[in-house]
Amino acid sequence: MRASLPHLAEDHPRGHYIPPHTHRRGQLVFARSGVMQVETAAGLWIVPPQRAVWVPPRMRHAISCGSAVSLRTLYVSPAERRALPKGCAVLAVSPLLRELIIELCEGNPAPPRQRALSELVLSDLLELPAIPIHLPEPKEARLRRVTDALKRQPADERGLSAWASMAGASPRTLTRLFIAETGMTFRQWRRQLRFISAIERLAQHEPVTAVALDLGYSSVSAFIESFRKTFGVTPYRYFRNDGQASVAFRPRRSPNKGSYYAE
Repeated sequence: MRASLPHLAEDHPRGHYIPPHTHRRGQLVFARSGVMQVETAAGLWIVPPQRAVWVPPRMRHAISCGSAVSLRTLYVSPAERRALPKGCAVLAVSPLLRELIIELCEGNPAPPRQRALSELVLSDLLELPAIPIHLPEPKEARLRRVTDALKRQPADERGLSAWASMAGASPRTLTRLFIAETGMTFRQWRRQLRFISAIERLAQHEPVTAVALDLGYSSVSAFIESFRKTFGVTPYRYFRNDGQASVAFRPRRSPNKGSYYAE
């Protein structure tokens, strides 16, 4: 039987920032409560409560706490990672895995029990679906002008032509850049940004009505239906803190980057 997984339990206040760093081992970081952002060179991942983020070994990343956050972290050696994702991924945590993580990090089990729990964790990890709440980060300067402006105001309804004019590029060039740099169209990237913004705010218990209207949706029902089509459940069910919210979506892979996006 393998050795038990090293683990860590820590709580951080809202606004806490962990600067860019790497680990020799991979990390499974579970948000027992609160919402956090994980940022790498490839983009941004939002981790809502009762979900986890997988960060592969030696991947440089930073963590921002959008609220008070209770983190429970397991460290997985390269030899133990087996079929885990090669890149960052937010994972839907099963009720079983949730209890295993909590017991390892908080229960102070005896070494034989730690080893048994660790085996169960590694086995269950292979079955977890990825959640499509990754926002790819472009590098091209003109495209960054557009994406940075949208991040400041996700509800901005300007079309591609207006953004192209602002960026100093033709609409055709901007379309090509979005696909080449993010694997998404302009509309897909903006929709993904809005979903991520919504998840951050809903995780902090902001009213669905305010979130929907602030992000440019014509009505609350339109937002809820769009959310349900993407994540398989309504916002209310998604944020139930019993660790059992289902994930029934079928995420599509972006054609160029291999990451997931919501359509």
